[in-house]
Amino acid sequence: MQFNDWLLAIVFIIQNGIGILGNSFLLFLYILPFLTGHTPRPIDSIFFNLSLANLNVLLFRGLPQTMFYLGLKNVLDLLGCKLIQYLHTVSRSVSLTTTCLLSGFQGIIISPRNSRWFQLKAQAPKYIIPSCLFCWCFYLFINFTMLGIMHNSRFMSNNTKWWHLGYCSVAAPVSFNALFFVIIYSLPDVICIGFMSWASAYLIFILHRHHQQVQHIRNPHLSARTFPETKATHASLLLVCTHVSFYSINSIITFCNFQFGKYYSFFTPTAQFTAACFPCISPFVLISYDSQLHKYFYYLWCNKSSL
Repeated sequence: MQFNDWLLAIVFIIQNGIGILGNSFLLFLYILPFLTGHTPRPIDSIFFNLSLANLNVLLFRGLPQTMFYLGLKNVLDLLGCKLIQYLHTVSRSVSLTTTCLLSGFQGIIISPRNSRWFQLKAQAPKYIIPSCLFCWCFYLFINFTMLGIMHNSRFMSNNTKWWHLGYCSVAAPVSFNALFFVIIYSLPDVICIGFMSWASAYLIFILHRHHQQVQHIRNPHLSARTFPETKATHASLLLVCTHVSFYSINSIITFCNFQFGKYYSFFTPTAQFTAACFPCISPFVLISYDSQLHKYFYYLWCNKSSL
């Protein structure tokens, strides 16, 4: 193994290890209310779905890529390569859609009484779980055709084009229009990004107006009552900004990698690294901003200390 491969392997081991531990711990914290008999918050279902999707992103792309840089190459056959790429794409899209759902739900929660969104506040919680399930079913269905597009790289000819993923390689017909593929399959993601941008602007406007009202009224009780909602909104905004940034960079690099049809030592590792950045960062954003998670952690720590 070359020194660069060892260095990349260490980077991916650290990144994926931190992300997998963070999301696994977060999933356990959100399952804890069911184990203890407590009623979870409606927004916990969104956080759980986001953590599950992020964990799958790291498992289905980060681990195979780390094995590749450790020297374990060609460990996946055609079916395994297709399946890994398919599940990674689905999980990545579900993660983006769940972040979009989070920003929309948060906008409904903090909307003022004179807003149209306020009318949805009582009904929104019961649609969260069906919406999360719909996200998985939708992306599992629309990405299923991707399995048929990929061909076995062992039977290459002049009528096929390489797509190097690092840990394995797949091929598509030369007639395959990558730009058309990107437009069709990325359209739902683009719509989600547009909605998240609009919802984030709305959240910033509501927070700014609330800040002005609190300064004018100078009521400490009002500020304390809305503090948890404000922290949750800050977390939502941070998640949206982080996700959109890394998603855009990763999409551009991935598209260029496919268009060139060759393995570049810069493009593939950079694409893999940016794809894992948000799943690695998001659990710690939620842990740092969500006061309810602190209570769950304190409950675990007290039970451990009493043993």
